[in-house]
Amino acid sequence: QVQLVESGGGLVQAGGSLRLSCAASGSFFSINAMGWYRQVPGKQRVLVARITSGGSTNYADSVKGRFTISRDNAKNIVYLQMDSLKPEDTAVYYCNADIKYTVVGTTTTRIWGQGTQVTVSS
Repeated sequence: QVQLVESGGGLVQAGGSLRLSCAASGSFFSINAMGWYRQVPGKQRVLVARITSGGSTNYADSVKGRFTISRDNAKNIVYLQMDSLKPEDTAVYYCNADIKYTVVGTTTTRIWGQGTQVTVSS
């Protein structure tokens, strides 16, 4: 069973920075894309940033220029560096990963972490 464990959330003032980490553990062949999503109460979970195994990235318009996603393929960790934080960034942040369990075929399974709270005060 593969697990994703997030860390790095917390309380920060507007204009500050936080760095989220998400580590994958367990038995699998490889990880394709990894990403960060966020969710506020009463709303759908939305994409923040995503990164492929080759390092290609895409970002939500609301975070472009402020957030940076990166990954360490050797350690199976994805990071989200969040700078110039705004109160509207307050949410629970979830990481996900598209796991390839075996060398055979191309099927992947998307798994999610448990979420980490980020609160930005004004």
